[in-house]
Amino acid sequence: MTVIEVVARAEETDPLSLEPLYDAIDPDFLNSLPDANGFSNLEFTYHGHTVRVTDSDDGIVVSLVDPDISADGSGGVAADTESST
Repeated sequence: MTVIEVVARAEETDPLSLEPLYDAIDPDFLNSLPDANGFSNLEFTYHGHTVRVTDSDDGIVVSLVDPDISADGSGGVAADTESST
C-alpha cells in the first residue's frame, strides 16, 4: 500500500484510480523484502514513476525518483515514506 499511496500523492489523485500495482510488480514480492536476507534496494516503474525501495536501519523506505514531481509537490526526489511491512 505504501507504493500506491506515495504515487497517488505525487499524482494528486485517489489511490483507487491508479492501475493495479500487480501490473508493475508482484505485491507479494514487495511484502517479502523486509525478511529477505541481503536485500538493500530495488527500483521499478509504476504509473510512470521510478519507485525506489530501500532497506534502512529504520525499516523499508519507499520513495519516487523523478526530477519533475514529488509526493510533497516540491519537485526532486519524492518525500520518503517508511513502511514496516
